[in-house]
Amino acid sequence: MLDFAVTIASDLPNINLWPLMKLQLFRNATLKLHYAGRTILIDPYLAPKHSLPSFTGRSPNPMVELPVGIDEILDGVELVVVSHLHQDHFDAVAKERVPKHLPLFCQPGDEGRIREAGFTDVTPLTDRAEWNGITLTRREGSHGLGSVVELMGPVIGFSLEAEGEPSVYWAGDTVLYPPVEKTTSETKPDIVVTHSCGARWNGDLIVMDADETIAVCESFGGTVVAAHMEALDHATVTRDDLRRAAEARGVPASKLLIPADGETLELRRP
Repeated sequence: MLDFAVTIASDLPNINLWPLMKLQLFRNATLKLHYAGRTILIDPYLAPKHSLPSFTGRSPNPMVELPVGIDEILDGVELVVVSHLHQDHFDAVAKERVPKHLPLFCQPGDEGRIREAGFTDVTPLTDRAEWNGITLTRREGSHGLGSVVELMGPVIGFSLEAEGEPSVYWAGDTVLYPPVEKTTSETKPDIVVTHSCGARWNGDLIVMDADETIAVCESFGGTVVAAHMEALDHATVTRDDLRRAAEARGVPASKLLIPADGETLELRRP
């Protein structure tokens, strides 16, 4: 397992580092990865603040603005990954603004609707795919447990691997359940990205909460990056909540990274 040095990009000296992976969180699940010399955009949710309906009656969504402009988010993007078609992962603004010619990976069954939106290079990630030296592997996810899964519909996570780069497991909109535990134990990723806001639908947990996120931290030797926080009104866990819970369980800040919207993490080998 790799030992990572983690810094904020703006604080990093101007020196050559290799390998170097950058992960920038924009809002909710929307991430930009600079990985193996390529730039990947994950689950673009680009709607203005309060432009979409509430899930719970607490607030219109999204609850916060994007930290940067859409042009900056899209700058340099070479590949798009859409894990599922809930509006907080691929909304109408994203369908309009993301360039239609970009290659796009999605879960099987969603490709037709994405093509209907005008995208011309759409590939369902059925198992494993190679793209410019990067291997993407589909991982199972469950958007809750029990009857709520039928309401939420199917979702996927995925792994990323490339020569000389840290291995990444993006768990996606899933609770902690045996297939997620199996992925972390069998693939031993260097980085796991969790969705950790404890969102609930009619009382049912539909993504990881603080306890489940901390359990991931405790179960393997890599670094956890907690995303999908403080953007939607059905969330129940804030960044501060998660940090306090982690500290109470003895999980150090170096093990559990909780980026702010707009923050860039650089993950590198010493």
